Amino acid sequence: MTLTIELGVAELAATRFAISPLSETVACLQQLAGRDRQASTLPWLRWAQDELARAPLELPWTWPLLVSDRPNWPEFLVPAPRNTGPSIEDDLAALLRTTARQVRASLHRVFGDGALSRESAPPRPSAPHTDRLPEAAAELAERPAAGLRAIATELRTAHDRLVAPHWPRIRAVLDADVAHRARVLAAGGSAKLFDGLHPDLRWRDGRLLLAGDDCRAVNRGPGGLVLIPVVLGSPYVMIKKNTSTQTTVRYPARGRGALWTAGTRPPPGGTVRLLGRARAGLLEALRSPATTTDLARALGVTPSAVSQHLRVLHENGLVTRERSGRQVIYLITALGASLLSR
Repeated sequence: MTLTIELGVAELAATRFAISPLSETVACLQQLAGRDRQASTLPWLRWAQDELARAPLELPWTWPLLVSDRPNWPEFLVPAPRNTGPSIEDDLAALLRTTARQVRASLHRVFGDGALSRESAPPRPSAPHTDRLPEAAAELAERPAAGLRAIATELRTAHDRLVAPHWPRIRAVLDADVAHRARVLAAGGSAKLFDGLHPDLRWRDGRLLLAGDDCRAVNRGPGGLVLIPVVLGSPYVMIKKNTSTQTTVRYPARGRGALWTAGTRPPPGGTVRLLGRARAGLLEALRSPATTTDLARALGVTPSAVSQHLRVLHENGLVTRERSGRQVIYLITALGASLLSR
């Protein structure tokens, strides 16, 4: 089957990109649970498992919602970010704004007795809920405000333990992805943008199509789509079929495959002889996008020394740079990558 999102001119014009620390947090928990694991996150996964073996993470409210025998999970756990690059506090505040009615509707869509058969059908908010919910979902439906506060606390702890130590590097990859997509949109328009997000996505005649999904249509939220690149998540595109905020499209971020391996292996000897060990090491580290500060911290040198070497690499076309807010992100070019492959 093919999932379809109808987008008019107004919705297309309102479609935007956003970065979500909460999305990464939920994604990393699903990776720990074995959902849609991928080779590129295995170094992080080994680190996280060691971290949790040292001090386990208690998630009595959140874990049963994310890890169950159902194919989906409640959409309110990752609300659409209001800003381009919100903080975890912003994301959690949006989660806490979910109304009791929205919480209960989402829980019944996911965990209700007929959830699987209703997956492709639009919700009927006026219909009374008669489904029997699993214990954790039933408790949340009974006390949504208190439950959301507990979930927000658990997700904040999970973020601080599992995502925050790596957030500067993750954020650099996400910012670089958004900058790249912005250039694609400017050069080729919406069709080229959507077609380039993922092989399963296509833009055709005012519709965004996702191949291989088991749902025929999306009950789109208000306004345009919110496109969210993800580093720690699934290798597949994840589109909310029902939502209490804007409809989000979470897709694998460009360049995330090299995030955990960049800089961990020595550069080729020929590249070292040509560029010198310091510059060759920087080029190797830039297989994953990074800022000057990130590079200095990773390589154990001063930011000023990194800046000098980056200037030479940039002048010779081996790296490029993108501005994201107040930060400048450096990325390896095709020419730079070809040097490392020799």
